Amino acid sequence: MSYKILVADDELEIRNLLRLYLENESFKVIEACDGIETLKAVEEQKPDLVLLDIMMPGIDGLHAMQEIRKKSNIPVMIVSARTSDPERILGLNLGADDYITKPFNPLEVAARVKSNIRRFYDLGSGVIEEEILTSGDLALNTASCTLKKNGQTIELTSVEFKIMELFMRYPGKVFTKQQIYEYAWGDDYIVADNNIMVAISKLRTKLDNDPARYIKTLRGLGYRLES
Repeated sequence: MSYKILVADDELEIRNLLRLYLENESFKVIEACDGIETLKAVEEQKPDLVLLDIMMPGIDGLHAMQEIRKKSNIPVMIVSARTSDPERILGLNLGADDYITKPFNPLEVAARVKSNIRRFYDLGSGVIEEEILTSGDLALNTASCTLKKNGQTIELTSVEFKIMELFMRYPGKVFTKQQIYEYAWGDDYIVADNNIMVAISKLRTKLDNDPARYIKTLRGLGYRLES
């Protein structure tokens, strides 16, 4: 199957560069040069993953992200020249599955696209049998990729789903940041990466008003799900 990637960036050179490397990996590439075109392409052409620049004319990437997340949980990877931690955290909090800073290595971008595609769509493939993982009032369906608390659905990104799957398969077990990162992101752990902290914080907010009720932090060790 050839997956369709939407490259949304106002710079033609960057769109051409990403197209070259993505098509070399057998992806089908469509393009958008601003936020309005991005939302139109998501609605009409149904891409399997979006590479999204932040600083675009009209509707910027962050607002486009918010609109995408109202209707879809497809993988969205931000590719931006904004490199500060607050901006990275904001992008991830708005629903991005990954954040890559410019200038970038196009080979790395292509590799991370493949990783996000594999993680998201392998989970939803027909070869996976339904399995319900339970822990207290939580129930995780591994086939439909849904989490319910007392019967109420909690919306998760693909990364959040993978983290909860790991926790709920082994409730009470402590997982290091490296173990969580490699399971949820499918890449080698980057020590300075703060994606784990952001993802855990978002999960805690979604699970309960008490941020420490379900996911516990063990200083110097990692995280565990209270069984």
